[in-house]
Amino acid sequence: MSDDREDHARRQDPAARGDPVPHAGILAVREACRRLGTEHLVGATVCVLAHPCPMCLGSSYYCSPDEVVFLTTREAYEPHYVDDRKHFELDTFDGEFAKEYRDRRLPMRHEPHEAAVDVYRFRPERNGGDRRGVGAPTAR
Repeated sequence: MSDDREDHARRQDPAARGDPVPHAGILAVREACRRLGTEHLVGATVCVLAHPCPMCLGSSYYCSPDEVVFLTTREAYEPHYVDDRKHFELDTFDGEFAKEYRDRRLPMRHEPHEAAVDVYRFRPERNGGDRRGVGAPTAR
């Protein structure tokens, strides 16, 4: 591998950065949104190396591209790479996410606080009266 490719691989590796959040798919969405000056990628195609992990998939759903193209599957790369964590495995994540929060492997609790919803109450004011925000694409 060339020095440039090794450096790129290190930058794309969350473990090498000590930051588990910005996967390559998320970084690509961030950069596209920054360049286009919008949080919506309607009309765009997001291209990623592998079938998106749960975080990358979530970021793609949120920015609403026309499609996501991936070049390899989890089954194809699994002999070479595993990304299981304490509270989930990629193979079981979809089922884990679908559970009620109290039933998930990741301990969670809800601590109600009435003022927490205030952030959302002010959203329509900031977005011209629309709860969704200016220019937000809607479901078909």
